[in-house]
Amino acid sequence: MNRFTRIFLFLAMWLSVFAQTQFQGLRDLVQVPIAISPALVSYAALTHGLGVTLSLGILGGLWVDSLSASPVGVSVLPLFLLGFTLHLQRHLILRDQGFAQFWVGLGAGAGVPLLTLGVLSLTRSQPVTGGFTVIHLLLLGMINGVACPFLFRMFDFLHRVFDYRPLTTSSFRPDRETVRGRQFRPR
Repeated sequence: MNRFTRIFLFLAMWLSVFAQTQFQGLRDLVQVPIAISPALVSYAALTHGLGVTLSLGILGGLWVDSLSASPVGVSVLPLFLLGFTLHLQRHLILRDQGFAQFWVGLGAGAGVPLLTLGVLSLTRSQPVTGGFTVIHLLLLGMINGVACPFLFRMFDFLHRVFDYRPLTTSSFRPDRETVRGRQFRPR
């Protein structure tokens, strides 16, 4: 991947964090902030290197915490662990298949808020939990599950548009004949 796709990835993370906090109408409709940062970290872990994945997880977590009421650094650990774990196991995941992308996004979308809730319970903050927490986790998992295959297709399109394609033509003419071995020439 070249630098344009990495820039678009970090820009998408920044825009998703901004949209998560600024669009109150959608947030009030579903009663949960629409966070697709786990799907973006999942995409980065399955397609980019470890440095890009971990820096996206750290920066994304810091951006989420800077706009939320939680202490700074609470969202960094879950996104970091998600990116690190998926990157280590990406050879086992069928990352080109839509159903695998959906299930990875669903697991990431439900797992990251659950880990964030666990980290918040270790601090002195009192997170609000109840019977609705499971519904919110499932809803966030479904949103990320649907968003993950969409992100793969969108970034693959951007990759095709902004990255060069290697030249596949050969330097040899097709009408050229290659003679192999020794040939007997009468004198």
